[in-house]
Amino acid sequence: MKKFTRVITYGTYDLLHWGHIRLLKRAKQLGDYLVVALSTDEFNALKGKKAYHSYEERKMMLESIRYVDLVIPEDSWDQKTNDVQLLKIDKFVIGDDWEGQFDFLKDYCEVVYMPRTEGISTTKIKKDLENIK
Repeated sequence: MKKFTRVITYGTYDLLHWGHIRLLKRAKQLGDYLVVALSTDEFNALKGKKAYHSYEERKMMLESIRYVDLVIPEDSWDQKTNDVQLLKIDKFVIGDDWEGQFDFLKDYCEVVYMPRTEGISTTKIKKDLENIK
């Protein structure tokens, strides 16, 4: 019998774009159930980031994507180990720009650093919009 596989990924998911969708689709293909831990507005402020959309708006958009099964709040850097254990996560997935940063989770689950989608990012969208003026 095939094991039911739970996957988790983390992010802000502001200015949702096709790179985000591609990451979520590829993450879902690694298992049966995809959890997205979404950075709260308060956590983004601690990271020095400001999202265009509020946490609730970003959560609603993510919940409407067919690859996403559950959205939970990400409130701190330290919650990942607890999330993995509590939600019985089998695979932790994150963009390869974080390569090596989450290897400590290998004690609890498989860690997958996924290649980012070339040519698109929230930062690029913001820069492109500034240049439209």
